[in-house]
Amino acid sequence: MKLVFATNNLNKLKEVQEMLSSSIEILSLKDINCFDEVEETETTLEGNAKLKADYITQNFGYNCFADDTGLEVDALDGKPGVYSARFAGEPRNSEHNMQKLLSELEDKPNRKAQFRTAICLNINKKQFLFEGICKGEIITKKQGEKGFGYDPIFKPLGFNQSFAEMSSSAKNTISHRGIAIQKLVNFLKNYSE
Repeated sequence: MKLVFATNNLNKLKEVQEMLSSSIEILSLKDINCFDEVEETETTLEGNAKLKADYITQNFGYNCFADDTGLEVDALDGKPGVYSARFAGEPRNSEHNMQKLLSELEDKPNRKAQFRTAICLNINKKQFLFEGICKGEIITKKQGEKGFGYDPIFKPLGFNQSFAEMSSSAKNTISHRGIAIQKLVNFLKNYSE
């Protein structure tokens, strides 16, 4: 089965390819000659995932899936949420986003947070949504060199390492994206038209 993953984020692409079975061939946007930047104009993760998946299906005709992920921080009423990638403004910059988040949490004792991923799958003219959540907390300073985005300052519940200190295989088994992708994989294994 061939599926387009509607993302330009090479880190996400690599992470997802590691999780999917070999029976599913993942095509990148580059593989289908899509160089368009789909504006994420929705106010929910699900809305943005649907927007991107629909764009590829409607304009390129492929079965595909798209995701959107947000970091939701309790003390900030769920922010940055859908605006996680551009929390510190444009251009998107993970370092600036982390600095802004740490600064906003400086005097706050509650550092609980969760990563949430929404995946929209368009397959054979049908649409399905999957969600993955990983609860944890925002630590006070960056730890680790792996991962991307907020990984160096997010420590998942029950672990004493940040996402950026974990191997990709360890992270993928507990991460929000890993959980959502696993739901997608399980669905695809049992899917028949």
